[in-house]
Amino acid sequence: MSRKKSVTFDDIAKYTNFSKTTISRYFNNPDSLTLENQEIISNALTELNYKENKVARILASGNTEFIGVILPNLVNHYYSEMLNQILLTYEEFGYKFLVFTGNEDSETEKRYVNELLAYKIEGLIILSFTIPSQELARLPIPVVTIEREDRYVCSVNTDNYMGGVQAVSLLAKRNCDIFLHINSPTLPDIPAYGRIKGFLDFCAEKHLPHRVIYKTFGNSYERIRKDLQEVLEDIEKNYAGQKKGIFVSGDTHANILLNLLVKKYGKLPDDFCIIGFDNSPVSSEAVIPISTVGQQIDKIAHETVSLLVEQMNERKKRKPAPLPEPIHKIITPVLIQRETT
Repeated sequence: MSRKKSVTFDDIAKYTNFSKTTISRYFNNPDSLTLENQEIISNALTELNYKENKVARILASGNTEFIGVILPNLVNHYYSEMLNQILLTYEEFGYKFLVFTGNEDSETEKRYVNELLAYKIEGLIILSFTIPSQELARLPIPVVTIEREDRYVCSVNTDNYMGGVQAVSLLAKRNCDIFLHINSPTLPDIPAYGRIKGFLDFCAEKHLPHRVIYKTFGNSYERIRKDLQEVLEDIEKNYAGQKKGIFVSGDTHANILLNLLVKKYGKLPDDFCIIGFDNSPVSSEAVIPISTVGQQIDKIAHETVSLLVEQMNERKKRKPAPLPEPIHKIITPVLIQRETT
């Protein structure tokens, strides 16, 4: 069977009686043509069964239609679900994604940024936190961050403070005796610090006995499980006989804590109430479905890609208008009650 010849710009030009320059403008700057001429060329592409050569278009226009994504890890279900939702935006926005996990190492992540720039990405989404936003703002492409320090770049974040208040208020309604929040040490300029602040402010206002348990967790399931085993031993030792309301900083860690309790007691003991944060799939799929503060991950992902695409499109204009200051979008969390409360 003979190989079918690819349709070229020259073929389209001859078919439509337009110049090859006009055909090129149709692909790279269609608004420069009249609607009538756009329709003539569009119909010709259909009749000729034209298949676009993406590589040729990239070489001609310099636009790769690639967005880079850097995540801290994929052990945390929040990051894996966020990535899933980001990838799903392809159908709407038409951008493909090059993805790296930095494993929370700054030199590794800087190397990945350079690698992505070498692939001529048009924008960058970053959830990892080792590279300061001031440094990210100096990159030659638009950057949007999610749930990390964002002073100098655009971002999309959850209202973490509201989420912290929602979590502890639910535990208070369950008549707990002691209120505990498990979190990694977090600086005030990180959006997730709002979870700690919301927890502390609500407990102080309502005069509830409380404690924040800070723990630096590892990057592997085995390390996280070991760390949470130590936290659980601390809780059981210090708060025996009290009904414990535990707000865990993320669903992945809440699920591991729940598994430790079920493995030890064969159930979730009556003196434990647990609520996580994220509403990643693990919270609803857990052996006992976990109450959580839902971050509306699908909405965050969509807003992030939309905000990035707006900036990328602006840069393609003949006279782009730079943003006067970074845009920070805040998404309202949703309290989801399940069986652990």
